[in-house]
Amino acid sequence: MAFNRRAAMALPLAALGAPRVLRAQQERFPSRPITVIVPFPPGGATDVQMRSMAEAATRAFGQTVLVENKPGAGSTLGASQVARAQPDGYLLTQMTLPCLRLPWMQPMPFDPRKDFTPIIHLTGYLFGVVVRADGPYKTWGDLVEDARRRPGRVRIGNTGANGTPHLTVVELAEREKLDVIHVPFRGEGDAVPQVLGGHIEALAAGSGAGKLVDEGKLRFLNLWVGQRSERWPEVPTLVELGYQGMVVTSPYGLCGPAGMDPAVVKTLHDGMKLALFDPQHLATLKQLDQPVEYLDSAAYGRFMLETIEMEKRRVERLGLRTG
Repeated sequence: MAFNRRAAMALPLAALGAPRVLRAQQERFPSRPITVIVPFPPGGATDVQMRSMAEAATRAFGQTVLVENKPGAGSTLGASQVARAQPDGYLLTQMTLPCLRLPWMQPMPFDPRKDFTPIIHLTGYLFGVVVRADGPYKTWGDLVEDARRRPGRVRIGNTGANGTPHLTVVELAEREKLDVIHVPFRGEGDAVPQVLGGHIEALAAGSGAGKLVDEGKLRFLNLWVGQRSERWPEVPTLVELGYQGMVVTSPYGLCGPAGMDPAVVKTLHDGMKLALFDPQHLATLKQLDQPVEYLDSAAYGRFMLETIEMEKRRVERLGLRTG
């Protein structure tokens, strides 16, 4: 889905649900390290971005900000852990789009509408389909033609079952009436070696694969952004390829448990905002072709609510319920 700042302001924050009671803070916050869960393996675009931001946040807070990787379960393990954590501000998670989608598909150990405190919205991904540069596919049309010629044989990897890359390829296959094999991995760090090794024909990936594209080892066949990338201007967008309305960036931010002290939320927001706009972190975002998509805590909460409703409609439209 595309990031929509205007729509993000449309829903009341009160709909996030009543906060839990938190005892008054007895110490200056933060007085010890803060942990941010990244629900993907090391080495992918998210891990690179969040580690760069954690370094900047460490400078902003004067306390260490740690990144803990917890891949698996469709990038929901961080949300599952944080939903049960003490609302003291010392454990946060990246809130991925699947965390807002999967509760409509299957039972989940959290409710995204009431189990979290939005802190700050950060950015979104540059996604696309990559293949080996020395392989047979020079264009997206080549892959589509091969998939039609060999139904049920072309393997397209993704960074997690029911994640945004997976479901976008499902939609593309539906539009083209293709029978392809969807191969889920725990994240880009696990998936990229599989396409390099020829174990899958293609991969729906983020810009974490960009270094290998620049080195001539991988090739983007399409990109899912609204306009062509300055870094890879020769690669067409999905809209240019005729898929109207398909701009897919899977925006994300940081959340803590429900019931956090508003003063702690403000401190976290202000420090993370400084980190988001830190020059070294901005350079990392530029390297990853990820835009700054800042929203404060209240606006991010409204954006989450709108996104949850959009994902509910998407699940119903594609018939994705699994339990």
